[in-house]
Amino acid sequence: MKAVIIDEKKNLHWQEFETPVCTAGQVLIKIHATAINRADLAQRQGFYPPPPGASPVMGLECSGEVTALGGDTSKFKIGDRVCALLSGGGYAQYAAVDEGSVLPIPRGNSFVHGACLPEVFATAWLNLFMEAGLQPGEKVILHAGASGVGTAAIQLCRSFGSPCFVTAGSEAKVDTCVELGAETGSNRHDGSFLAKALDFAGDSGIDVILDPVGGAYLEDNLKLLGLNGRLVLIGLMGGATTEINLGIMMMKRLRVIGSTLRARPLAEKAEIMRQLQTLVWPKIESGEIRPIVDTVMPIEEIEAAHALVASDKTIGKVVLSISA
Repeated sequence: MKAVIIDEKKNLHWQEFETPVCTAGQVLIKIHATAINRADLAQRQGFYPPPPGASPVMGLECSGEVTALGGDTSKFKIGDRVCALLSGGGYAQYAAVDEGSVLPIPRGNSFVHGACLPEVFATAWLNLFMEAGLQPGEKVILHAGASGVGTAAIQLCRSFGSPCFVTAGSEAKVDTCVELGAETGSNRHDGSFLAKALDFAGDSGIDVILDPVGGAYLEDNLKLLGLNGRLVLIGLMGGATTEINLGIMMMKRLRVIGSTLRARPLAEKAEIMRQLQTLVWPKIESGEIRPIVDTVMPIEEIEAAHALVASDKTIGKVVLSISA
């Protein structure tokens, strides 16, 4: 098969690579589409290596057809249209995946749409509802609201009854987030989001903040959280170190939760995917929630696709189509 390989100069090449073989509990997927995540850009630069045992090939999600079954599998048959959450290996023509990380593509959705779903909806669901325990009516702040995770999280908040405020990189992005269901938002290029977010928070404060920024936003995040508020950190784009006011944390009984998805045990990933299939997939099939596609490019144009994601000009997902 072919896969995207990183050379010693960190350039990307679509070239021959060993085809994976599915083992017990796995299915082999012929990939029709995959999608770019910021973690891929970090892995390319050497900052986010794959966990032990994972494919060295980039790509954390894919969609395609089941072409082979390992032993002890029961959920799928050959020819099924599926999408999958991966620890690596999505930038390729085939991927071998634990069946617990695989779901059918929601009815009415294409392979392109399917490739946009696993990583961002798993990330948003895990961190809002499983880690933070978000309840209907609780107020949420979503940083990087126009990202893949952000656009998924906005729709989940709207659909499950939690009003949300977003930060994003332009007024146009904020407007799109509002169209998707956010109450309001702040353009990060206009300065601190704190004043606008305080208006949204009201006297009771914010209940849950989902933050891929990290250090640069910590002080304001803690100010915004109300009693028993939860801050879930899922990225460090704004730095990994900063000072923290422990007094605020104690007085408000706050929780700061660090979270990653990629290296979690397969059983935990299977539970996340099970909840998505039960609670979110029907909403995608009905059209209440939808995958947000910014651009579709052939995987042979991977360099340009990575540059597009790095530009911060996209809303939702950049998808790579893969031909036979």
